[in-house]
Amino acid sequence: MKTIEEIFQTRTSVRRYERKTIEPEKLEFIYKAIQNTPTSYNGQQLSVIAVSDQTLKEQLYSITGQKQIKTCAIFLIFCIDFNKIKKFADTLAIEFPRFQDTLDGLLVGVIDAALAMQNAVIAAESLDLGSCCIGYTRTAAPAQLADILQLPEGVAVVCGLSIGYPSEHPDLKPKQPLSLLIHHNHYRSDDSQIVKDLMAYNNQIQHFNEVRTGDKTHNDWGTHILDYYQKALGYNLEEYFDQQGFHLFSASEKH
Repeated sequence: MKTIEEIFQTRTSVRRYERKTIEPEKLEFIYKAIQNTPTSYNGQQLSVIAVSDQTLKEQLYSITGQKQIKTCAIFLIFCIDFNKIKKFADTLAIEFPRFQDTLDGLLVGVIDAALAMQNAVIAAESLDLGSCCIGYTRTAAPAQLADILQLPEGVAVVCGLSIGYPSEHPDLKPKQPLSLLIHHNHYRSDDSQIVKDLMAYNNQIQHFNEVRTGDKTHNDWGTHILDYYQKALGYNLEEYFDQQGFHLFSASEKH
């Protein structure tokens, strides 16, 4: 198995996989890592849909356009889940406080699901498996995906994770320097140096994209991310979450 140091310092997103199944004991290890995720209040406000059926994976690929979904060995869909605790409350005739209709409730579920996905990434990497987090699972066609996965009220997709034996070994992508990432005791106030560090990193990413192994682009960091933000303004996740039983957005409009 890889060491923690190797995992944290060499992990890359893998989008191409060998057509090879993952051994049951390795899947069990990944599932156990998900199971032991730290969650808010130990509420475990998450569920995971493990998709191994090839027809279903190809259907999800047709919706998202992400090829790694149909070629991976297993596709894990991480969901915020308040359905289980509501069933518990209903069974014991306890009033169900609609925590899911608050921003904090939504964040709690999203954070729980995200932490679980990171545990799965680390577990997979330790087994020499590759993985790729796929946000389009949440944004491409959320209502259609909820219908396909038969998600009940109180459950909504947060993100997807493809896992499999890698058939590629992508170059390690540069990340922001620690000077931009770690703030000591308070947020940095030296704006001119922050901008200088940002521009240096922006140029570093552009150079990486121009010389990296595999598909090359001229994309920099900042304008590429801003373009994504612009596109993301067209997503209608508010309506989707409302349909799935998270009514914080409609509630805020009433006030």
